[in-house]
Amino acid sequence: MHNRLRVLRAERAWSQQDLAERLEVSRQSVNAIETGRYDPSLPLAFKIADLFGMAIEDIFTNPSKGTPQ
Repeated sequence: MHNRLRVLRAERAWSQQDLAERLEVSRQSVNAIETGRYDPSLPLAFKIADLFGMAIEDIFTNPSKGTPQ
């Protein structure tokens, strides 16, 4: 699953640790999500979307479906 987490985090000048604390997960989890090594659970994906005030599909994309138009 592709995601924009690193970009969204950088736009807010948050470190991975800052984001991890806001999401109540480890910094390693944030790193794994950003690098695509881990797909978040649905509850965590909703929490991420709520934190950034966006829809899940605006943050996460299925690489087999291509980029939304």
